[in-house]
Amino acid sequence: MAKKGKKFQAAISSFDRDTKYNLSEAVNIVREFKTASYDQTVEVAVNLGVNPKHADQMIRGAVVLPNGTGKTVRVIVFAKGDKEAEAKAAGADFVGGEDLVEKIKGGWFDFDTAIATPNMMVQVGKIGRLLGPRGLMPNPKVGTVTFDVNGAVRQAKAGKISFRTDKAGIIHAGIGKQSFDGSKLEENISTLMETLVKMKPSTAKGTYVKAVTISTSHSPGVRVDANELANRYRST
Repeated sequence: MAKKGKKFQAAISSFDRDTKYNLSEAVNIVREFKTASYDQTVEVAVNLGVNPKHADQMIRGAVVLPNGTGKTVRVIVFAKGDKEAEAKAAGADFVGGEDLVEKIKGGWFDFDTAIATPNMMVQVGKIGRLLGPRGLMPNPKVGTVTFDVNGAVRQAKAGKISFRTDKAGIIHAGIGKQSFDGSKLEENISTLMETLVKMKPSTAKGTYVKAVTISTSHSPGVRVDANELANRYRST
């Protein structure tokens, strides 16, 4: 493994890697890291006590972060007629039908979120093998296949993020920028955590929120007290 740079090493030495901090402390530590010269994304990794091999334990969904992600989100919409006009009025960056499908077939992926009306999914399905691996395939489970084009576009622009467990049962999500006030990062993380706790499958046994780690794009991870965080939202 290549040796980490001086900035990364300095970040490691600025906190105790074995300590599980409360959310406020962890966020403040991460905001002080100086591992890059640009405004890095703050990321959270949540290790859940689920087995994604079982369909009823696959955690997948979406949530609108109250303070956004700090990113300019480029949204495309597959729609026709009135819904095409609705998408444009809502602020979609690109709207179309078969023409948009052909553009993507040609290798164009200059967007972050794709939304489609249900009647367009036959066309969109033709490029599923291109969109799927990039996490861009519209899906009704996360609200991106809908006739409510106006709402979907506005939510995407406002900071809606999609998430799903990986093979190890871990959720990875960008929840803001390092320049955000600590309170805004905390609120975004809390919103995600509340959503995840509410989604606990009835078949998941034992500890559900096993570990939570916060980091920037190029920093070490800071451990959060997962029990304290999960207990805020656990049903009594």
